[in-house]
Amino acid sequence: MLPSDGAPVLVAAGGTGGHLFPAEALAAALIKRAISVHLVTDRRAAHFGGGFGDDTIHVVASATLRGRSPLSVARTAAALGLGLAQSWALIGRLKPAAVVGFGGYPTVPPVLASVWRGLPTLIHDANAVLGRANRFLAPRVTAIATTFPNILRDTPELGAKATLTGNPVRPAVVAAAATPYPAVGDILRLLVFGGSQGARIMADVIPAAISLLEPALRGRLAIAQQTREEDLQRVRSAYSGLALSAEVAPFFADLPARMAAGHLVIARSGAGTVAELSAIGRPAILVPLPHAIDQDQLANAGVLERSGAAIRLVQKEFTPQRLADEITALAAAPQRLQDMAAAARSLGRRDAADRLAELVLRVAAINSRN
Repeated sequence: MLPSDGAPVLVAAGGTGGHLFPAEALAAALIKRAISVHLVTDRRAAHFGGGFGDDTIHVVASATLRGRSPLSVARTAAALGLGLAQSWALIGRLKPAAVVGFGGYPTVPPVLASVWRGLPTLIHDANAVLGRANRFLAPRVTAIATTFPNILRDTPELGAKATLTGNPVRPAVVAAAATPYPAVGDILRLLVFGGSQGARIMADVIPAAISLLEPALRGRLAIAQQTREEDLQRVRSAYSGLALSAEVAPFFADLPARMAAGHLVIARSGAGTVAELSAIGRPAILVPLPHAIDQDQLANAGVLERSGAAIRLVQKEFTPQRLADEITALAAAPQRLQDMAAAARSLGRRDAADRLAELVLRVAAINSRN
């Protein structure tokens, strides 16, 4: 029996920006279609869940398996078991039309409880490889939405229920995507950030690399660098002795607009960063997080590198001299920067939120009112 019309959609996501931003984008697309949306997540969502009202956010217990010791496994199992019980009760109360998981361990209890209740379920994976939580859920759910093509080509039984939607991006990113790539002239705008958690390596390497540039090139740079609070003063001090414009802050609320205004981005290659670079269309030097179990950032950066949109540097190669050489070469080749921007934009799916919303409605058999 299909869920009754008017039932909400429940989205489940880990409490980081990479999981919550696409969940927020989907929620906005569903709300435009007169579908109410609730979010189930973990306690970290207070930092990123601004797209949901307090009365539609539900926190359930969850845990990430961080070790193989019996105690670690037992603690994780206990937390997930509690989250499963909480999710079962929440789903019984909300009676959602469908449940959509966006990855991360907080996705597991609500999606699994929904599967056991016989509800339509869908997972979305933002990366070029499936994450651990999604790998566990994939055989059990009704449908799978992917950001990149062919990521399930080696598992035909999963590929048969996969749909390529792209990774939904925030409205601010869609708005920024209307900005053409700026012509490279006397000023070269460089935007640096390390993902939602920050990255010490950016504070270590980038000011040192800038100091190695020829003075004429260094004087052309306008740098905006997002860095961790604990690195703030040393990065500002490093730039203060150099003849250039540098803005250093722990957070840029207008990051999509800054990305659109920039000529080159240096960043990690998390799913959100890659989606936003592709939607807006900006060249990048990407430094994948080296210790990720799934090596998802390495795979994400590889997609952009193969298309000609980015330079991928594994962290051991991300040295001040190598970075200075790459910046020097790019600054001397404005047409290459233009071509990289165009290649990035060709990968972007600015309508991903709408594509995913339509898939959710098909899975849930809800007729859009718009």
